[in-house]
Amino acid sequence: MSTTFWIIIAGAIATYLTRIGGHLVISRFVHIHPRVEAGLNAVPAAVLTTLVAPAALGAGPAEWAALVVSALVALRGGLMAMFLAGAAVLIVARQFVG
Repeated sequence: MSTTFWIIIAGAIATYLTRIGGHLVISRFVHIHPRVEAGLNAVPAAVLTTLVAPAALGAGPAEWAALVVSALVALRGGLMAMFLAGAAVLIVARQFVG
């Protein structure tokens, strides 16, 4: 089997173990301090920022257009609408802008 296959399998196992490990640690607590809960609630936004920020800083006009449209759609629509609008704008803009 190829190296890529084993890398994907190892990544899947590592992801599963970190997720289940975090669940097992948190489930042992009867009461979670409000600051810990607030910190855990902030994790998804922090991860999203670390993924979007580098791409936005090195983006061209097509990516910026998709980012702006996604942000505007996010104000009124749901997550799927935001994703589809951003993807559609990115595809069209890359065809015409480059």
